[in-house]
Amino acid sequence: MAAERVLVPLSDTVTVRQTVGYAARSGLESGDSLECHLVVALPYDGDMPEGQRQYDEAEALLTRAENWVEEDMGAADVTIETTILGADEYLFGPRDYAEIFRTYVDDHAIDRVVLDPEYSPGVTAPMLQPLERELERVGVAYDEAPVDRPARHQRLRSHTESFDRLFAMFCISYGFFLVLGDPTYWFDLATGAAVAGIVSVSLAHVTFTIPLDRVQSPLRTVRFVCYIPYLLWEIVKANLAVSAVILRPSMPIKPSLTRVNTRVRSGIPLLALANSITLTPGTLTVRANDQQLLVHTLIPSAREDLFDGGLERAIRFVFYGRESAAIASPRERDDAEIVGGDEL
Repeated sequence: MAAERVLVPLSDTVTVRQTVGYAARSGLESGDSLECHLVVALPYDGDMPEGQRQYDEAEALLTRAENWVEEDMGAADVTIETTILGADEYLFGPRDYAEIFRTYVDDHAIDRVVLDPEYSPGVTAPMLQPLERELERVGVAYDEAPVDRPARHQRLRSHTESFDRLFAMFCISYGFFLVLGDPTYWFDLATGAAVAGIVSVSLAHVTFTIPLDRVQSPLRTVRFVCYIPYLLWEIVKANLAVSAVILRPSMPIKPSLTRVNTRVRSGIPLLALANSITLTPGTLTVRANDQQLLVHTLIPSAREDLFDGGLERAIRFVFYGRESAAIASPRERDDAEIVGGDEL
């Protein structure tokens, strides 16, 4: 009987060990020998600053998984292949992962894909169900590993972490109150402190869903303050460009829809970029998901600015630092395309 070829996508979850063991055992039950392909799909390409960290972690995970297979199978006829996928590209969501797995399945004649129920490749939450749908769409056979999942109890927060969230929420609320009020008036100072205290106690654990970093969080705040003048300047420039077009008798308006695969993570960074684009006259973010933006542009210069990626680099600077801001533009990466409008 021919060797059973099994593909196991790996991510560092609490059930990955059980998934690897199940894949190895079930593979040998289906054939006299097993060809076990262990792969890690990276969400960032190797040229990105965070990509190198992901690459190192992927190599360590593959080494552990290879040892697990050897430990479980002993003297059985097992061949192990380890591969890192996505090192030369940028994966955005379940569809991209399904496509890269399908390519691997076709290239290596894989019989079956074994999925970890907690599979989460570099994102904040498991994405098995949408990945299953995408695998079905591209015609890849898969099997979900029957693992014992741990109870999803909320992680106990330390006193330090709770204080950090409360203090950060208090400072944000207090600062916002004083901006709207009079910071030189004692009554506003007192009432602002009282309101900020209530808000921080009520909303701190809702607002900050991840632990705060005592070093990086203040740095991001400073970088965000530096970003505001840049955003205002972009708004002024866009206002002048749109006004010039509207005042011309011919009104050379050429609306179009542009899809941009951004290099910022989904969540707050993607939200900040999408809102910054919308605040700039001449552009409107229609949809934002899986690190992908669909943007309506009113005039060609607004679309060109989008292709140049100035706001994207600025947002990367805010959240990831100066090194991460030095990336190629969407035009240079071929990560932007016109998908509708007068330009087609």
